[in-house]
Amino acid sequence: MTNPMDDQTRPAGPEDDAEMLGAPSPQSPDEQIERDPEDWATGDDPATEAQKSYLDRLASAAGEQIPAEGLTKAQASEHIDRLQEQTGMQPRDS
Repeated sequence: MTNPMDDQTRPAGPEDDAEMLGAPSPQSPDEQIERDPEDWATGDDPATEAQKSYLDRLASAAGEQIPAEGLTKAQASEHIDRLQEQTGMQPRDS
C-alpha cells in the first residue's frame, strides 16, 4: 500500500510546476532567508486575527498596550518579535 503523503513530501524536480514550501534538505537558521517585515508584499495589509490575539497575550504579559486600529501585518510582526524577546514567550506548538 502506498502512502499518499509520499508524493507531497518529495523534492520538486524540473518537471514539477507545483509550488513547494520548505527545502529539500534541512537548513540551519543561519541558512534561512529572513525578510524584513517592511519588505513583505502583504506587509501593509491589516494584521490577522491570529497576530492580534498573540500580540494581545504578549503585550499583556509585558504590561504594554498597543493600538489595534490600523495595525499592519508588518507592524504586528515587529511588535511580536520585540515582545517575544522581552518576555521570553514563544508561540505554542500546534
